[in-house]
Amino acid sequence: MRRRSAKAPVKHNDGNDREASRAEKRSTWVALLPLAIFVGLAAVFAVQLLSGKDNTTIPSALIGKDAPQTNLPPVEGLVRDGAPVPGLNSEDFKGKLTLVNVWGSWCVPCRQEHPLLMEIAKDERIRVVGLNYKDQPENARRFLGDLGNPFAAVGADRAGRSAIEWGVYGVPETFLVDETGKIVYKHVGPFTPESVKNDLMPAVEKAQQ
Repeated sequence: MRRRSAKAPVKHNDGNDREASRAEKRSTWVALLPLAIFVGLAAVFAVQLLSGKDNTTIPSALIGKDAPQTNLPPVEGLVRDGAPVPGLNSEDFKGKLTLVNVWGSWCVPCRQEHPLLMEIAKDERIRVVGLNYKDQPENARRFLGDLGNPFAAVGADRAGRSAIEWGVYGVPETFLVDETGKIVYKHVGPFTPESVKNDLMPAVEKAQQ
């Protein structure tokens, strides 16, 4: 009779098993991370919504500080009342309340808020200026030609570098600069009649005190 050969003992690689287990746990956490971030942001949004907080008026690191040094060229060929519209220079902010609106002709919300800017520009307390963000001059001219030009000055920020210095995340964004050249108010997104009445105008009145 043939003798049965003894089976070789099965070796367990405990080290590999532990490493595989750790890798599986890491993969699980990585997969769940986006969901956790989404849930966290949703919770923050819900708290703000329930508290009635206006998410368009947000804190900014620039509030209370001098406006960034800005010297942008004018939008090529842009005229107002028959005269060329100058570029944007932060030295011109001093001496009068200045509303700096960051906009682009390609920006749909900018078009929506534009009639309000036209009304704000009628307020003799405020000088409204524009920072034209990543735009083509012909498109910017057409935009203002169609909707009206509320801006006493418009700087062409073709590369978007100046907007970065202002801490802009998207357009439109608007800053109120007081007579000393300090930023006292920031609004994210398009103005609405409510935000102009409840946020901007109180900021204007406070800045004049």
